[in-house]
Order: sequence, then structure tokens, then C-alpha cells
Amino acid sequence: MTILVSGGAGVELSAENKRQFRIPEGFAHGFVTLSEHAEILYKTTNYYAPESDRGIKWHDLTIGIDWQGVVDPILSAKDAAQPLLSDAELFD
Repeated sequence: MTILVSGGAGVELSAENKRQFRIPEGFAHGFVTLSEHAEILYKTTNYYAPESDRGIKWHDLTIGIDWQGVVDPILSAKDAAQPLLSDAELFD
């Protein structure tokens, strides 16, 4: 089971329910995997541009995401270093 979160909205995505979730270009999003294994497939509007990559700290309380009881997730170094929303760099 995987919960995908975008803009404070969450939806369960699984092999069983076969749901998909569209996230508008430039919109903040994240996910947590609650199962032992998961595959995430992204469809994008363009090639990845590292210079345009931005992020927000996963557990920023001002966003108010219910992470389904996850307290100490395994994060990439990049995700662990993200700023709070109030300190985040914005696109022009």
C-alpha cells in the first residue's frame, strides 16, 4: 500500500485498486510507502532538470500532512536536507 500526497490531499495507490494520481507541473508532492516493496512510475511533461528541482521538509507542520503514523522514515540525503515551507526557494 502506498499513500501519495499532493497539496495536503492523499490517496491510496495499490496494485489492487489500480488508481493513478495526476500532479500538475510544478506542484509539490511526496509519497510514503507503507508496504515492503513498491514501484513508482512517473510520467512527466519534460526531461528532468536538476537546476529546477525544489523541495520541502516532509514533516513540515504548516502543511498538515497525515503520514499514516510514520515517524522515522528512510529518506534520501536530498529529502532529509529540504527546508521548511517558510524557507523554501520558490520559482520565479
